[in-house]
Amino acid sequence: MLTLEKFEEAAEIVQKVTQETKLIYSPYLSAQTGNRVFLKPENMQVTGAYKIRGAYYKISTLSEEEKKHGLITASAGNHAQGVAYAAKEYGVKAVIVMPTTTPLIKVNRTKSYGAEVVLYGNVYDEACAYAYELAEKEGYTFIHPFDDLAVATGQGTIAMEIFKELPLVDYILVPVGGGGLATGVSTLAKMLNPKIKVIGVEPAGANCLQCSFEEGKVTTLPSVSTIADGTAVKTPGTNIFPYLQENLDEIITVEDDELIVAFLDMVENHKMIVENSGLLTVAALKHLSVKGKKIVSVLSGGNMDVITMASVVQHGLIQRDRIFTVSVLLPDKPGELVRVASVIAEAQGNVIKLDHNQFVSTNRNAAVELKITLEAFGTDHKAKIVEALKEQGYRPKLIRPNL
Repeated sequence: MLTLEKFEEAAEIVQKVTQETKLIYSPYLSAQTGNRVFLKPENMQVTGAYKIRGAYYKISTLSEEEKKHGLITASAGNHAQGVAYAAKEYGVKAVIVMPTTTPLIKVNRTKSYGAEVVLYGNVYDEACAYAYELAEKEGYTFIHPFDDLAVATGQGTIAMEIFKELPLVDYILVPVGGGGLATGVSTLAKMLNPKIKVIGVEPAGANCLQCSFEEGKVTTLPSVSTIADGTAVKTPGTNIFPYLQENLDEIITVEDDELIVAFLDMVENHKMIVENSGLLTVAALKHLSVKGKKIVSVLSGGNMDVITMASVVQHGLIQRDRIFTVSVLLPDKPGELVRVASVIAEAQGNVIKLDHNQFVSTNRNAAVELKITLEAFGTDHKAKIVEALKEQGYRPKLIRPNL
């Protein structure tokens, strides 16, 4: 059972290993949504995510015999680091099975805490099945990343901290992968204030909980596809499912493209790196129909490798029309490139790439193709540049940037 007494106990215990993640008021997101938006920055935890809470509390409940056998778990990265760090604090051996698709930063950091890492499977579910096999074979004690009431209790300590800072909070938005975080946060939140609304947020490409709610039972997706790797789970937890059914008021799904824009919002307006799974609650703010409410978005983690980060930034700039490519046809004669460049310069566009193709037509004198990749201030500025080219007699054609 999840009880208030257990949550209080967990809150005291996890203080030994957690950073203080005070709420951050967001003027930008508040203005965008018409609500008072606060961020719970669990991306600032020592392991880069909230998972240290559940892992550390769970290990505290184990017997000495269970600890002596060593621990094993499966994780896409954040729970892995939580278990590895907690096991190190308790002086216990830890084996972590991670999907082969796990970002390198998460793999290396898990190893840095002294855990043995085994890479297996393409998604969490495959890694988890293999971890159970190893637990059976080697006698390890299995620490489930979400389908465990003690783990969920540890994660729920986030809600207690939110209420201490913002007692009259109206909404809490929480990311959902397997449902452990959502279970702990929603259950404790309802204990403290039955009127509060707790909303789970899933990637549209991994909406296992939404499908399970619709079916009225735990349901497994045939496959998952999302850039939010930390929530790429096919099946929600069976043990925690009744708590989710009882305490979650709604589930919102978010498309990957929305996460890309949310990443830029967090970097530019809050100077914070938040991983795609942690951005679910930021992207979901625009899906809410309420106004004037006090809303907390839980930023569950910030473990993002640099290559993924670069890709997300690039795609975000394209989505926001701050980078775009235009193709124009022009005669192959001296001065034409300068003429086009002058038009763009006068419109305050910044050229970052040129591709001059003389072989687009057999008649080079009639036309050659010039692809220009530009930096703009946004949609209005992009339209201004395109219009300036049209006014000079060019027929600009917008194409997908190839950076």
